[in-house]
Amino acid sequence: MRARAKPAICLMLGWVALLWVLEGVDTASGGALDSFGIQPREPAELADVVPAAFLHFGFAHLMANTLPLLLLGFVAALRSGVRRFLAVVLLIILTSGLGVWFTAAPDSNTAGASGVIFGLFGYLLVRGFIERSLLDIGIGLVIGVLYGSILWGALPTDSQISWQGHLFGLIGGVLAAFVFRERGRAGAAGATVGPVT
Repeated sequence: MRARAKPAICLMLGWVALLWVLEGVDTASGGALDSFGIQPREPAELADVVPAAFLHFGFAHLMANTLPLLLLGFVAALRSGVRRFLAVVLLIILTSGLGVWFTAAPDSNTAGASGVIFGLFGYLLVRGFIERSLLDIGIGLVIGVLYGSILWGALPTDSQISWQGHLFGLIGGVLAAFVFRERGRAGAAGATVGPVT
């Protein structure tokens, strides 16, 4: 796990730094990058599904996402390895973004890393149970205690918040835990729950 720690923290620090640079460019250009948000059910907007996950509507929006993205991303990359983590994140981004594209309110514009955050939360929450790993179950429980309250954001309680991005991000994270599970690991000695086969 030590071998994974440095790449994981470098990746997440670089990712967060990129988000801050992009928001700086967006602010300096008078919001020119906001056009890369997702506007629902417009065929041309499908090209913005991935870029939208890296853009924010102001520094306050970005600040709210920075710490959870950094923490959840680091833990997920540490436990999964960078290559599998990147595949997990891509699936989350596509699931969240396409969910927004299909279901968001007309004339809305959605951007931000919160879909990824909800996805990583879901991924870490269920990963241990899927892989029958006691350590990852424990990590999932801690993540659930620390960030469980974010689940309210996946409900349509605020018209100014993209609950669709949150909900579909969460679904994408759970899906990624199944799709990218470590096959063959479930029989590893000392790290499993259930019978060893």
